Amino acid sequence: MIARVWYGWTTRENAEKYQKLLREEVLLEIAHRSIPGYKGAELFVREAENDEMEFITLLRFETLDAVKIFAGKNYEQPVIPPDAKKLLKRHSERSRHYKVVALN
Repeated sequence: MIARVWYGWTTRENAEKYQKLLREEVLLEIAHRSIPGYKGAELFVREAENDEMEFITLLRFETLDAVKIFAGKNYEQPVIPPDAKKLLKRHSERSRHYKVVALN
């Protein structure tokens, strides 16, 4: 199993809109794409410094090949829908991929 992890930050004012967009549209659209090997997503949020809210998106895939089906050849590049990007103050420039070694 591969975990794809990506960070994005919003202002406090945009945090609720961003969270709603991810939960009600973006993550559902990913699930509805029926990507072979896609195993689900998790969304984390916390209050950060500088009046920001930090979001972590974790997508799970069976293999790195499944990640590439989702993200393309340059799979470390983040996949950010335009409506989501408008709400972000900043974001990590690449997604990181980890082999899951324990899952309970």
